[in-house]
Amino acid sequence: MAAETRQWETLDVIRERFIAEMAQNMEVYGISQTVGRLYGTIFFQCAPMTLDEMSEALGMSKTSMSNNIRLLSEADMVERVWEKGVRKDLYKDEEDWYKSFSSVFINRWKAATDANLKAAKDAIVELEQIHDNAEDPVIQEQTNSDLAKVRKAHAYYEWLNEVIFLFEDGTIFEYVPKRH
Repeated sequence: MAAETRQWETLDVIRERFIAEMAQNMEVYGISQTVGRLYGTIFFQCAPMTLDEMSEALGMSKTSMSNNIRLLSEADMVERVWEKGVRKDLYKDEEDWYKSFSSVFINRWKAATDANLKAAKDAIVELEQIHDNAEDPVIQEQTNSDLAKVRKAHAYYEWLNEVIFLFEDGTIFEYVPKRH
């Protein structure tokens, strides 16, 4: 019995360590450690969880769980499921991590890339106006230099949009296949 108890304790330590590491790394994708810990908790459950169960497992309020589960749902990291006879909402982890990553990647990167593309386009228009109206050769030289830099940035953001599209349409998996 003592050996079995130690094994359960070791299992819990391994899970906690994995959850902590996963939660910390989710910050790279703009997901807080708290939300990451919630995801890790759901990930290791054998059955879907209610908000009450999540709240109890993490020692947080049900309202906090509701907000955090919404964030995970929007990131396609969890899904709401239905079970006969259960009146409360149940959630389980999205088993396709590739889908989850793609969703988070697309949402976060597309917004940033689109904003940067717009900023580059606006800067190009303004720099061209200054260049075309400048009489001072130093200003013309500086705007030429700035235009070259901003055009290079613009080309990069267009390329990044193409990478994002590879995720949107799933073509990325033709180049880098999913591993199971």
